[in-house]
Amino acid sequence: MLINDDIQERWWTLEAKLVERFGKKPDLDAILFLIGIQETGFFAEKVTKEQKEDLMHVAVCTILTPSGYYVLDHHDQDNWPHFNQIKELPKMGLGEQENFLKDHVLFYFEQNDF
Repeated sequence: MLINDDIQERWWTLEAKLVERFGKKPDLDAILFLIGIQETGFFAEKVTKEQKEDLMHVAVCTILTPSGYYVLDHHDQDNWPHFNQIKELPKMGLGEQENFLKDHVLFYFEQNDF
């Protein structure tokens, strides 16, 4: 339980920083969306559901790359990154999946000095 407590404390600290920066508390999906925007440079007044899903996919691939689950393959003509999955994700329950993603999000922000 110590690992989950550590992730939760670090997560609350990240949320507080994001609230300070954006004025509202984001959930995991919103944070993944922000990472996707950061990684692609994508900006639009209105974002379609498909674009949001694509941005979140880029975010998930990006945050899981340092752990060896994905590798960047190339950037397309619009400079969007494309990844290849190189190892299978572990089988987990929903709570474990959330902590797994949160831990990788936290590492991403630490590596980007946020």
